[in-house]
Amino acid sequence: MGSSVATPPGRTDEATDAQTCGRDVGSGVRGVSYCEYVRTQMGDPMTTSRRMTRVEMDHLDSSFFARSLLSMGHTMSTTNVIMQLANPGVGYGVVRSKVENGRLDRHPLKRARTTATYLSVAILGNADDRRRYRSAVNGQHAQVRSDENSPVDYNAMNRDLQLWVAACLYFGWEDIYQRVHGPLTGLDRERFYQQGKVCGTTLQMPAELWPADRDAFDEYWHTQTAQLRIDAEIRDFVLGVANFDYAPKVVRQRFGPVKYRRTIGYLPQPFRDALDVPWTDDDQAWFDAYVAKLVDAERRKPLWLSRAGFRLLLWDTRIRSRLGRPLV
Repeated sequence: MGSSVATPPGRTDEATDAQTCGRDVGSGVRGVSYCEYVRTQMGDPMTTSRRMTRVEMDHLDSSFFARSLLSMGHTMSTTNVIMQLANPGVGYGVVRSKVENGRLDRHPLKRARTTATYLSVAILGNADDRRRYRSAVNGQHAQVRSDENSPVDYNAMNRDLQLWVAACLYFGWEDIYQRVHGPLTGLDRERFYQQGKVCGTTLQMPAELWPADRDAFDEYWHTQTAQLRIDAEIRDFVLGVANFDYAPKVVRQRFGPVKYRRTIGYLPQPFRDALDVPWTDDDQAWFDAYVAKLVDAERRKPLWLSRAGFRLLLWDTRIRSRLGRPLV
């Protein structure tokens, strides 16, 4: 689990807080006062305008946001891929990737494991986990660049593209959290949002690039989705992934229709419009019933069981690191 502030949520003892402000954070972030660290976690405008150091970003608390990392999240994974690839820079970077062993269409299981592992490390991992995995991912991302034949410029190390990917990840996991736990409101909504920045800060996205608060995120999201453009090449690729085109015929025929329908169901309407895919009232009724069953099952599980798969992936990275094996 990401390092957390050793104080109960909602603490209001101002005298105690004042006495504590001079101390270093007990999480290993030296030179950062307790109060400054709390304000950073909660998105206080006094600190989020300041550029955070790499060490501070790797120590960001994600314990509350981690409650969204539930097993039913795998049902929206392809949806999140489509949302990310709706940005042309991300889309062409993935579709025309020269990193053969990381291609989604040719190595779907490996790519799915890599993405799920990234989430495990970013949300459940500690500072050392984040640092090691970032180094491994950087080796892959450094190879993903546009060339003279690319219709758009792209670079996987680009911070604005990483912000978009992080925003999509956040949007998806917030959706899962609220379906299972109910609406986020007030301070919980803001705390959850501020912790969600680990989806980007674990790579190259600086913390100050994350929209300042949850309302600012809405503005960013609406601006981006209002200008979605999905070219035919990207559209064919993502709908092929949604239809299980890369899977053996028997798998595609058995599971493809359900995978496609739930994938489109999770998509916000602007993405459906950009893809030019139909979505009827009958489709929505099917999707609502499908998700209701998932939510009911999720609420019956203890949290540790729902997160067991992500925990195993985190442990796997630690074992790989000790044995000197590749992490991605």
